[in-house]
Amino acid sequence: MTLRLGVNIDHVATIRNARGGRTPDPLRAAEIATAAGADGITAHLREDRRHIMDEDIARLIGGIALPLNLEMAATEEMLAIALRHRPHAACIVPERREEVTTEGGLDAARQHNHLKPIVSRLGEAGVRVSLFIEPDPRQIEAALSLGAPVVELHTGRYALSEGEAQAAELRRLADGAALAAKNGIEVHAGHGLTFDNVAPIAAIPQVRELNIGHFLIGEAIFVGLEAAIRRMRAAMDAAR
Repeated sequence: MTLRLGVNIDHVATIRNARGGRTPDPLRAAEIATAAGADGITAHLREDRRHIMDEDIARLIGGIALPLNLEMAATEEMLAIALRHRPHAACIVPERREEVTTEGGLDAARQHNHLKPIVSRLGEAGVRVSLFIEPDPRQIEAALSLGAPVVELHTGRYALSEGEAQAAELRRLADGAALAAKNGIEVHAGHGLTFDNVAPIAAIPQVRELNIGHFLIGEAIFVGLEAAIRRMRAAMDAAR
């Protein structure tokens, strides 16, 4: 089964916003990702608009052939934006203004009652809902109860660990993927994945999609975005 690659272009916008103006353009990055073999584009519209802006979402939906995965916090503002634009998918993530980037998975179990109407309204609008969660049975059970068709397993702990600790995190991810798939939930994964650590995650048979952004944009500084994506695509395919 082919493993899909979603390319997160947030940090193209981060660089643009550092100086203002229009360059580098996230839409151009999405076009290059398309040509390089990406299967989808991911963009996180944060509440503080620190990288992707509202107009970027409209331009991406209107300007690319690939499906857009909108990462969003579980707020009424973001729900309204998602319902207005109706991207292919919406991945609900935890969000704190003081964090540099998304840290850890969504506590879907604790926030069940808050998330339920959001998941339902997105689904009714034809938006495929994903929950960004830890590979924990309690969180996977919550996703099942919420009716989310997709979970994205947080690989950040795996990416930051080494040796036996990393092996233990890999087992957690594999077990979580198996449990989710057994219950009919499609499994994605992402956060902190690089050329050096992607193969074991790509080899988990139940994982259908990896979403990778920061590393690819950083590597693009040295080799170009198309070359970075093609190498990542090749590494994923080889592991599969």
